Amino acid sequence: MGLKGVDNDMSGDDGERAGRRDDAVRAAVEQGLLGPDAPIVGLLDVAGIRASAAELRRAFEAVAAPGTAILHAFAVKANPLVPLVRLLAGTGLGAEVASAGELALARAAGVPAERTVFDAPAKTAAELREALALGVAVNADNPQELRRLDALVSTGGTASPPLGIRVNPQIGAGTIGATSTATATSKFGVGLRDEGAREWIVQAFAERPWLTRLHAHTGSQGISLSLLARGVAETYALAEEINARVGRRQVDTLDIGGGLSVNFASEATEPTFAQYARLLAEAVPGLFDGRYGLVTEFGRSLLARHGTVVARVEYAKSSGGRRIAVTHAGVQVAPRTVYVPGAWPLRIAAYDAKGRPKEGAPVEQDVAGPACFAGDLLAEGRLLPPLEQGDFAAALDTGAYYFGSHYSYNSLARPGVYGFAPDGDGSVAFAVAREPQTVAEVVAESGGAHADALTTLRATGSR
Repeated sequence: MGLKGVDNDMSGDDGERAGRRDDAVRAAVEQGLLGPDAPIVGLLDVAGIRASAAELRRAFEAVAAPGTAILHAFAVKANPLVPLVRLLAGTGLGAEVASAGELALARAAGVPAERTVFDAPAKTAAELREALALGVAVNADNPQELRRLDALVSTGGTASPPLGIRVNPQIGAGTIGATSTATATSKFGVGLRDEGAREWIVQAFAERPWLTRLHAHTGSQGISLSLLARGVAETYALAEEINARVGRRQVDTLDIGGGLSVNFASEATEPTFAQYARLLAEAVPGLFDGRYGLVTEFGRSLLARHGTVVARVEYAKSSGGRRIAVTHAGVQVAPRTVYVPGAWPLRIAAYDAKGRPKEGAPVEQDVAGPACFAGDLLAEGRLLPPLEQGDFAAALDTGAYYFGSHYSYNSLARPGVYGFAPDGDGSVAFAVAREPQTVAEVVAESGGAHADALTTLRATGSR
């Protein structure tokens, strides 16, 4: 079953995914998850997520020497939902966390400490202390953070969790500057090409036998496979240099980050994990010979294809000869797409009021969101079957970052998120991953319990 009004150049697996999505949208309408009183939902394809995790594991196992220790740590920021993190943990994945909140989510999901990596660029001393106490791996971002670890390790004895340093290979940017983390001035890690930096890193390892990891992440969306591989090659070469200089196999694990881009232009899945793993094996042969353990931190490439934001068309109108479908999905769920549409375009699929793929000759139209500013558009001038009042517009490939980056402009409530899977009788079963936010919860989040706090505030002294 294909989608009307979107690119259907896809493989068999891609077509099955699209068919499951069609079935889920129709079932969501039939079961009342979508409708006049529930005008927006997020849908997660549980079967697709499991398949994506399995594909990742197979891709790296196919090129690695037997017995190579590989931890695939899901980047929790990509979709910070506890049920989702637990689902992925059940497939054998760990968690990469970039804040105390994400660490708490991973713990709530039951991810073991030994399968968790803490990578935040701004960790407090208390957060570092907690991570070490839990046994969570930590990558120090800079010399000042390493000095904090020095103090914690010296007061707590030998560090039990793996500890490492994040480096920036400084090899350049991809097509999206904001997601390129290996530029000359990136805020992340220790710049390898800065004067004296490489020697400092080697000396840091020589002085600290408990440092055993190197971490680098070249970037994510917009980073080519060749640039990703080059970043890994630079990190591998540094590990070899450190081990040779200190005269022991001290660096035993390389954390190569994630960063595999997603093709948002069509249903076809490319590049794939298998393509990336094969390229790494060719470009950095020693990476997979079993001497180093590996950690990956994929997020977007694991989940984007398996999520859909579906919104009801509240009004269909025209202005200046252009059709406009006014929906309930806009900047609150897709801030990157709304503010930087050229870098973050989304495919839109049209469904009728019963949740079936919409028929009809495509016409140019805008798909607008509910926020009170003119630029709140999911798509502009898009060719789609005519969307009418009561129809549904689905923003595809939104399983990563679109559910976890809610923007509270206009105090718009967070939509509910539901996982779905085919039921045994041919229907679709749903499970709540996150309840829809209520208006009362919006008020509470906005200081409702402290309504009189500012009116009763009195100065107790003077200058």
